[in-house]
Amino acid sequence: MKTTDKTLSILALLTSVGLAMPGCSESSSDGHAHGGDSHTHADDTHSHTDGTHTHADGSTHADHADDHDHDHGEEHPLPAATIGDMTVELAQAHGALKAGEEGHLVIKLPYSDNGATVIRAWIGGEDRTLSFVGRGEYAPSHDDYDVHAMAPDPLPENTMWWIEIEKPDGTKVVGSAAPLVE
Repeated sequence: MKTTDKTLSILALLTSVGLAMPGCSESSSDGHAHGGDSHTHADDTHSHTDGTHTHADGSTHADHADDHDHDHGEEHPLPAATIGDMTVELAQAHGALKAGEEGHLVIKLPYSDNGATVIRAWIGGEDRTLSFVGRGEYAPSHDDYDVHAMAPDPLPENTMWWIEIEKPDGTKVVGSAAPLVE
């Protein structure tokens, strides 16, 4: 067997058991175009499969980007936050934060970018200790971003929503907002 044949055989084996993944050159609202593959991201708390996503708590429902109603349930507006040089509108959906449960933050940027900005958020302290970072999903029907993140258990004293915004030009800014806590 030639070296090339051995390499191809090894790649075929690794791919068949899910250990090798080709690089991505295209992107979609979640940063990847896999045509329905199930995948997760190191900084995400949910995975996507064929138009649905599964949250860190195991619940599954339709992707927000394809959901024309884009229902967040009952939203509770939070005071606007200054992050970098921007004033960002925020709302917390699905009720008050509870230790060890998933929180949902809706973020409206002061500019429209069709999902080109990368937003990450976590619950807890600025240093992310014991926090699970969620990556925002762009929702074109509302021109906002949805972030699902697990709250640490127990919640640290002075728990905040921490929001990292990476603009299309690569600059990053971080800020925080007080959550509704149970």
